[in-house]
Amino acid sequence: MLRAGIVAAAIACFTLLAGCASQAQTVGAATGAAVGAAVGGGSAMSTIGGAMVGYGAGRVYDQRQNR
Repeated sequence: MLRAGIVAAAIACFTLLAGCASQAQTVGAATGAAVGAAVGGGSAMSTIGGAMVGYGAGRVYDQRQNR
């Protein structure tokens, strides 16, 4: 139960931080968090890691689209 609370808090933090991000970065972070949670069996570290990778992918996408 504690682990689920930690994961929920981490997702809430990323959601709040994503308010300052573009749509591509937000979608990337959310998708990365979902994939990280699925691959890692719901562990907090895999969820956070997936969100970070997804956010980075969204950022790169934005940079390439805004040439």
